[in-house]
Amino acid sequence: METEIEHHHDSHRSLVDLHPDGPEAGGSGAVDAIVVPTIRHPKWLEYAIRLAIALDCTLVTLHSKWSKPGLADALMPAGVRFIAVGIDDPARLNLPDFATTALVKGTPFARATDLSAKRNTGLLLARLTGWRRIVFLDDDIEVGGHEEVARAAALLDTYDAVGMHIGGYPDNSVVCHAHRLTGGRQDSFVGGGALAVETTRNPSFFPNIYNEDWFYLLGERSLRRLAVTGRVKQRPYDPFDRPVRARDQELGDVLAEGVYWLLDEGRGWAAATGTAYWKGFLARRTAFVRDVLRRVRELPPGATTNRRAMEESLLAALGRLSRITPEFCVRYLEAWSEDRHRWSEHLEKVPHIGLSVADVMKWLVHPGSEQLPRWTSFDS
Repeated sequence: METEIEHHHDSHRSLVDLHPDGPEAGGSGAVDAIVVPTIRHPKWLEYAIRLAIALDCTLVTLHSKWSKPGLADALMPAGVRFIAVGIDDPARLNLPDFATTALVKGTPFARATDLSAKRNTGLLLARLTGWRRIVFLDDDIEVGGHEEVARAAALLDTYDAVGMHIGGYPDNSVVCHAHRLTGGRQDSFVGGGALAVETTRNPSFFPNIYNEDWFYLLGERSLRRLAVTGRVKQRPYDPFDRPVRARDQELGDVLAEGVYWLLDEGRGWAAATGTAYWKGFLARRTAFVRDVLRRVRELPPGATTNRRAMEESLLAALGRLSRITPEFCVRYLEAWSEDRHRWSEHLEKVPHIGLSVADVMKWLVHPGSEQLPRWTSFDS
């Protein structure tokens, strides 16, 4: 009898330490800053503002598209310490010229999003201001109480990063949403949407790729010290509203799932630096996406209102998947490894002292730039 070949890991939770009630003893729940990348109207910052007040910490909001720092300024209650920065052009930011970005430039894999640049800017701000503990929080995340965040921060005495379990609408890729909706088991992993990090140990960065947070959590050989505590809620959205969403996620999904597959098996990510491994993994990924597509097509009439949209999204993912080669996967991981060292060297050149906000703004752009980012702040 032929043995069925596993082609998808529905959970990576065995890789993290679970602390449902926070640290057992000791540990400070102090937070230096909450960092919120945002493209939405500042009214979406409501939960982050409440947290900053309750935790008595600085709120950093990084704005682009439909969100403007001046609007955030008008929304802030009196006494809130905040820095609101407009990120109009990520290329002007004082960030390294990442090899991972150069590798995909001019290819179908290039991404026009600025989320990674904003998160790296949060790390750069921490270096400039001397913040040791910051919390990344997406603007569509709802936090029930500041105690959840304080527990996560307290665990940073032991861990490099602490995620909060994201409930509400599941935090998954488009393909994994379709997998769940057609009967598959699917967990969600630690994500940058609600993540407390210790900024002075084992520096890491967010590459400009889908699942950039999964790459941030990797160390030199394996996963960094990682825990999960508390619970937050993600607001619902339609993952199948645009097939391009699934298409743009596919490279990041392939690379991250391929690396974490090895970690699940107790192996280091360095085993993913050979083309033979990626040839096998790409075959598994193709079988997985095709199986999900088959299940979508077999859904009975009336089972879902967006069956056609799900099918189109999966076809878009398969189209992009067909263009990913084992050789490209190896080159990307080599570039990512180079970028880790490039980022560490970059941070060493940045003054690790408390600066005024005006001086911080000067450091956020490339040296010699005459135009500072649009910003507004209040520091009591």
